[in-house]
Amino acid sequence: MPARTNEQTIPKDAGTILQSENLTLLRSLPAESVELIYIDPPFNTGKVQRRTRIRTVHDTAGDRTGFAGKRYRTERITDQLAGYADSFDDFLGFLEPRLREAHRVLSVHGSLFFHIDPRESHYCKVLLDQIFSRACFQNEIIWAYDYGARAKNKWPAKHDTILWYTKDPSHYTFNLEACDRIEYMAPKLVGEAKAAAGKTPTDVWWHTIVSPTGKEKTGYPTQKPLGILERVVKVHSNPGDTVLDFFAGSGTTGEAAAKNGRRFLLVDESADAVRVMRQRLASWILDTSH
Repeated sequence: MPARTNEQTIPKDAGTILQSENLTLLRSLPAESVELIYIDPPFNTGKVQRRTRIRTVHDTAGDRTGFAGKRYRTERITDQLAGYADSFDDFLGFLEPRLREAHRVLSVHGSLFFHIDPRESHYCKVLLDQIFSRACFQNEIIWAYDYGARAKNKWPAKHDTILWYTKDPSHYTFNLEACDRIEYMAPKLVGEAKAAAGKTPTDVWWHTIVSPTGKEKTGYPTQKPLGILERVVKVHSNPGDTVLDFFAGSGTTGEAAAKNGRRFLLVDESADAVRVMRQRLASWILDTSH
């Protein structure tokens, strides 16, 4: 491994957003300097990812029905974000050097969460097995949701895959007691006390997508729900730890970290992404330099 010079250190008790090509930035970070990495890289869909924004206006002849039967008209708002081309000639070749750097900067008891879709997940898992070792693979988490278009010629695709790897195969941060609890599917079978307390999740996480009309929405394409990231942050890091996301997008990882007493380092090459993150995380940002 070549020596690193001019390494960037991560500020204490602060959040940092950097507009940068992520491989260059990763190579500037000290070894074992972050405790948790979550990344949601492009999925290599071959499409341009863009979020269409809408609003509803009261109109008796509108196309939507709301509370108490009132009618509303849907209006499309001009896209404020340019989106990005999600297509790679060599997707694994793009990912490999970044994942090798992620392994280097991850602390000895740290975790990597790699969020991808089912079309690419098996190829990515083989690559991650090579970098982290198969012994350090801990879980394939299925994030299942139920929203959007329905395919007519196959089962509708309504889940993503999140691969969890650790730096050490046996010793890693896992604070299960900090996890949110969910309802039992058959509460009458477990009794009132257990049903009231709920249970910890399994490796299948049922969670809705970010609501197109909810307060959480930033307008950034491919934004992931805060609830998913808070679960990852709470269980797989400790207060004061540093959480890194080098495909940061809308900044959900940063909000999950900051709300739960962790530092964050968010990296994205897109000026649109950086603008969204600055607005979203203004209360927690220490440095937004490029």
